[in-house]
Amino acid sequence: MPDHKQRAEILVQGIVQGVGFRPFIYRLADEIELSGSVKNLGDAGVEIILEGPKEKIRNFLNNLREKSPPLSEIQSIDVNYSKPQGIEGFEILESAEGGEGSGTIPPDTAMCDNCLEDMRDPESRYHGYWATSCVDCGPRFTVIRGLPYDRPKTSMEEFPMCDECRAEYEDPLDRRHHAQTIACPNCGPQLFSVPGTENPIEKTAEALQEGQIAAIRGVGGTHLACDAYNDEAVIRLMRRLKRLHKPLAIMARDLEMIEDFAKFSEEEQEILKSIKRPIVILDQIEGSPLSTEISEGLHNVGVMLPYTGVHYLLFDYIDFPVVMTSANLTGRPMLIENESIISELDEIADFMLLHDRKIVARCDDSVVRFSGGTRRFLRRSRGWAPSPIPLDLGEEPILALGAEFDNTIALYDDGNCYVSQHIGDVDDLETMGFLEETVDHLTNITNVEMPDKVACDLHPDFMTTELAEGMSDEPIRIQHHHSHLASILGEREIEEVIGIAADGIGYGPDGTVWGGEILYANASDFKRVGSLSKMLMPGGDKASQYPARMIAGIFYDSSDLPDILEKHARFPGGDEEREMVEEQVRERFNSPKSTSAGRTLAAASSLLDICQERTYEGEPAMKLESVAIRGTPLDVSPKLEIQEGRPVLSVQSMMRDLIDLKEKGEKREDIAATAQNVLAEGLAKIAIRQARELELENVAFTGGVAYNDAIGRRVREMIEGSGLVYVTNEKLPCGDGGVSFGQLIVASEFWQ
Repeated sequence: MPDHKQRAEILVQGIVQGVGFRPFIYRLADEIELSGSVKNLGDAGVEIILEGPKEKIRNFLNNLREKSPPLSEIQSIDVNYSKPQGIEGFEILESAEGGEGSGTIPPDTAMCDNCLEDMRDPESRYHGYWATSCVDCGPRFTVIRGLPYDRPKTSMEEFPMCDECRAEYEDPLDRRHHAQTIACPNCGPQLFSVPGTENPIEKTAEALQEGQIAAIRGVGGTHLACDAYNDEAVIRLMRRLKRLHKPLAIMARDLEMIEDFAKFSEEEQEILKSIKRPIVILDQIEGSPLSTEISEGLHNVGVMLPYTGVHYLLFDYIDFPVVMTSANLTGRPMLIENESIISELDEIADFMLLHDRKIVARCDDSVVRFSGGTRRFLRRSRGWAPSPIPLDLGEEPILALGAEFDNTIALYDDGNCYVSQHIGDVDDLETMGFLEETVDHLTNITNVEMPDKVACDLHPDFMTTELAEGMSDEPIRIQHHHSHLASILGEREIEEVIGIAADGIGYGPDGTVWGGEILYANASDFKRVGSLSKMLMPGGDKASQYPARMIAGIFYDSSDLPDILEKHARFPGGDEEREMVEEQVRERFNSPKSTSAGRTLAAASSLLDICQERTYEGEPAMKLESVAIRGTPLDVSPKLEIQEGRPVLSVQSMMRDLIDLKEKGEKREDIAATAQNVLAEGLAKIAIRQARELELENVAFTGGVAYNDAIGRRVREMIEGSGLVYVTNEKLPCGDGGVSFGQLIVASEFWQ
């Protein structure tokens, strides 16, 4: 019986512009022998008209999702059937008005396997060419200046296509059809080195082999590289950069090379090899040959695989992993311009590998860790930004300026939440300038007018708060931990939650420093229903830098404070500083109140003499975790009390228990594991109790402390074991990089 013909009118929505989607549809229809057309409708999606036998249309629809371009993200497919109209052949129609180049701009991604094969093929005209790309891979976000997304609106405008590139660009059956970054050695961007050489890749490899430091300019920024096995080279790099302790990311040629120094699960392997190519935090193997300076005092290390042609070509000449750390001076944005790289890295890099394509937008590497049974973003940047999170927050655009540390901004428009690339710590004018550039760039590439509605953090002294006041007559200020929990509400599209928000510090509405909170939260409001007990932060920020001060701050009201400090607290200024800090907490002078989980873990780290000075964010707690991973929690239960009308976990009781264990001679590893376990169980018990009292089923865990694997797993075990639903961040960082998204959620309710 003949297969009757049908007409199918298909609307595909999602990331389907600028990713080779229409040529893919053309090739698929040609292969299956269907007639029809494909048309870009811009923000409305892509319209496909098909005519042919029913079975072939069904075959087309099955392949539509399974074989779609790697940079596309199909959110919905709507199909309407009708009688055929006798269309002959298949064509790509001119885009609807405003459609060409509109829609969602995809992120930068790694070189695809086909382009890698072209670069490796001696018979290919792309052989050995570092900037080989197609519609399935390469730079997008970091080269586009504005819409529509075509070559004149990118930094590739300076590189006119040769005849051969033009022919591929115009051929709908070619995977480089309308690839805006198409280029070859004859017409594209070129590499060069400082000092100059005829073979810049080979000479860079030689410099690395000789223990030198190389600056390598990439697609979204610049890295500083050296031999990751060479202690002397790594130490020299850290000294020159003035990052003496902060862990460094490394790049390995392939999975086999990673196995020489780290272990990985199937999930970690999958994300390592994905086209997004983030840095993945992996546990090191015993006896790892990596320089111990790379992640001093930590059990893990950040690892990534090559993602540009330069990386692949470089590993043709070297057989060791290399440090790949962002080339930015302390507290300043990553360097992206050749002139700045040459002048500012002159005394840091021994050799420089540069290129002549402009980087329009800085974009750091993304960082991922599997902890607490969940894949977590420590940094959501290259490979993901600026891909939107679909969510209806109303009709009006909103701009959110995020947190002070690990900053991102977020922009809402017409059902999409765009979260920017990683910006950094906004505590200096240069990073503030980068933030303002990011606002301009994000609004340009999304075709959004600068919103009148602006959200920022509640803290009155943040630079972002001042910026918000200059952008809007009535900016909305949103409490830090409410934003954390609202980010989960938005991700999971749930209305209310009991949430644990545990991190370093956040400004509380009562003027104290929050950071270990159990909140009831919905999108419009929150209530504090539990916390850690109060402690002091003697010296304010100094207590964050020198965690021994937090021991004094925890026992501020104890009669045996002098004895505790003399026996268990180490101060860089010795007895004189100890006595000064003791007096400071007794007099409550310059000692703000706090309930910070991060500072509590830092105090435990100091008590066990694991870390006595914080040189980068989270260092004491991270090093505590690395010691605790070798231990087993001892039989210590959290002490819960009622203070100021709410249940609290007594940090004072917890620390006294740790001191008792220390004085009994228990292993440091076991005490460290106990500290984490008591904190996790105490916060979870309060959250579970409050969820049951309020008859809520969802209990959330977010904030920087949620990155800790042992704490995350214990909190999850207890929540799920109690029959409640555990929720956490999965699409965005649970640290401060997700705060801007949470601010959008809260702000949308304020302006309803």
